[in-house]
Amino acid sequence: MSVRTRVAPSPTGDPHVGNAYVALFNYCFAKKHGGSFVMRIEDTDRERSNPYSENQILQSLRWLGVSWDEGPDVGGDHGPYRQSERSAIYAEHAKRLIDDGHAFYCFCTTERLTTLRSEQAARKEQTGYDGLCLGLAASASESRRAAGESCVVRMKVPSEGYCEFHDYFRGKTEIPWAQIDMQVLLKADGMPTYHLANVIDDHLMEISHVIRGEEWINSVPKHLLLYRYLGWEPPVLAHLPLLRNPDKSKLSKRKNPTSIDYYRRIGILPEALLNFLGLMGFSMPDGQERFSLEAMVAVFDLERVSLGSPVFDLTKLRWLNGQWIRSLSTDEFEERVQAWLLNRDYLSQITPLIQERVETLAELAPLADYLLGDPTKLTRDALAHKALSPDEVKKVLQFSLWRLEALTDRWLRDELHETLNALASQMQLSIRDLLAPIFVAISGRSVTLPLFDSLEILGSDLTRARFRDAIDVLGGLGTKAQRRLEKEYQALAELSG
Repeated sequence: MSVRTRVAPSPTGDPHVGNAYVALFNYCFAKKHGGSFVMRIEDTDRERSNPYSENQILQSLRWLGVSWDEGPDVGGDHGPYRQSERSAIYAEHAKRLIDDGHAFYCFCTTERLTTLRSEQAARKEQTGYDGLCLGLAASASESRRAAGESCVVRMKVPSEGYCEFHDYFRGKTEIPWAQIDMQVLLKADGMPTYHLANVIDDHLMEISHVIRGEEWINSVPKHLLLYRYLGWEPPVLAHLPLLRNPDKSKLSKRKNPTSIDYYRRIGILPEALLNFLGLMGFSMPDGQERFSLEAMVAVFDLERVSLGSPVFDLTKLRWLNGQWIRSLSTDEFEERVQAWLLNRDYLSQITPLIQERVETLAELAPLADYLLGDPTKLTRDALAHKALSPDEVKKVLQFSLWRLEALTDRWLRDELHETLNALASQMQLSIRDLLAPIFVAISGRSVTLPLFDSLEILGSDLTRARFRDAIDVLGGLGTKAQRRLEKEYQALAELSG
């Protein structure tokens, strides 16, 4: 059997280290066995998917040194490699499932489904679709569709017994069918859900091994059911352990920077980050902690993958990065520094901001230090605001952070200014009062180069990380405070909407 693996990121945000982690293990397994590694873009979420995010994902993985044999940018024999370009394929197979009696049209409204789940939760029942449209006659479904009534396509699911399957790492696994909802396969807009597209694409792209995060284990019954309905042989399934924060919670940007670009911008070498991600679930036979991608491929074996909860330890990453830095020759080190920051493309963004503000070249460093490296260490006193209490400053920073996190496809000074100006108005604050703590969070001081130009140059990853650091300096947000602010922010958004 020819080994073919894939990684299938969604272009809906920053390039996540979790995607790189999964890509690394798929790449190593394919290359170890002389197989092919496929890049597939899962962009069926029309509202959130965007070309900018896709480009960032591809660039970041290439920066790490992970390449693919087939994909949207390199082509291949199994394309298209963007799901948005495969809608006719999904519609054809959804129709086949309906004709064979394995799926049905569902006309239930969002309001009905919301009420249904609320009532089920109140009765402490398993929430899920109740099968209202399951028994509709084909003629009734067709007439309602012909009349323009909105509908989705759902799959039929057994109500009794267990789905038994084999996971490469965990062996025999059982999940009761009663826990599996009648999954929507095709949305009302004609686009597939992850589950239908995933199965169809993996089969048609001849994927032999699906190596993905363990969060997808509970979806396996839906996928295996679709393989059975379509008469296809499923691939080998291997679910990797999730990356964890130090407190063992799932790695998330609320507790750790998760964007690959963040680590690139703070000066982590690509070899070090890839090495670190390899250590998250794999150990070398000789116990060596510093190893190259080529060395990992040479000895890669799924049997050496650990199911322990891998902790994304930033202290360990910095240590490992130091080991890689010290392994460079002087010339190599100078080249890396130049490529990292002291390059013409990056300096050309800063030059217009500082040229009119300096009288000697020596003034450049203290004026733009926060754009060239870490800002001055923050203190509570530096974040003190003449008109706002520390808790109100935290609210300003957190609300601004959430508002900026919504900018997934454009990070330009004018859009940033418009976004924060609107937030100030909604919070009934002057723009000066809203921006004052942001100046300090970004630069470590109250007077700096133009703020919105600075935000654009720093980029979304570093900007958001500095917001979070400032919030932590002010004492952070506990669970209760976080929930309270989330409610306030949601109410603010609804009021402004």
